Amino acid sequence: MAKETKYYVDREELQILIKQKLPDLVKLKAEENRIAFDKLLLDIVPEIKKYIIKKVRHAIKKGHFPKNKYTANDFIDQLFIEVYDGIEGFSGEDEFYVWLFRKTNELLDEAITEEEFDDLFIQNIDDYSKNEWDQMQEKFTAESDGDLIMKEELADISYYKDTYALDDVFIENTEKELVKKIDETLHQEEVDRHIEMVLHNLPTAMRNVFELFTKQHLTLAEIAELRKTTIEKTQQLLNDARKGLKISFFNRYDLD
Repeated sequence: MAKETKYYVDREELQILIKQKLPDLVKLKAEENRIAFDKLLLDIVPEIKKYIIKKVRHAIKKGHFPKNKYTANDFIDQLFIEVYDGIEGFSGEDEFYVWLFRKTNELLDEAITEEEFDDLFIQNIDDYSKNEWDQMQEKFTAESDGDLIMKEELADISYYKDTYALDDVFIENTEKELVKKIDETLHQEEVDRHIEMVLHNLPTAMRNVFELFTKQHLTLAEIAELRKTTIEKTQQLLNDARKGLKISFFNRYDLD
């Protein structure tokens, strides 16, 4: 499996960028220079925008958003307003980094009709056969490649290069040989498409915690704060997401 590196600004790099920009943002707010403020804030937004695109896209596919009602820019515009209004209140880049994702979640959650927690998929995940997994993948791929794709995604080529690390799923030392076997058996693209498909079908809370932890590099404590829950519940959601992903690999591919 090719070891492709996804292009994205990781937490450390984004925090350095925030550390550089935060004093200037505060200064521009004090000067009431909104045009320069927004222009400077644009340097920080791309990674947040990718996060919004994925969440809006999922909401559309789940039927919570009409296809043409919302774009990522709708939420970016509101986020800019929230940042401008509260920029003086952040003590440093760590606090601002977590707040950006928390506020983004809040804005999206406010726009989405309250979702009924449906854990039918995760309850039955151990019973799906290889053929059923293949059918789910075929359906998911057809939807992803069809008219549900948003115009922002088409412009953001890096979206399609989003890769997942098996080490984020198989974390035990005893699973290293298993990771090696998957690595030798499947192409990176196959791994990515499978994980993305499974995550799409997981309950929203599990998927959200997994992606915030593995992609945005937030700690469990930060995610718990962001989601207004406990660290224990956050850890359980992460564990359940990993468990579901592991089971899916075993049931779809011959890994014994």
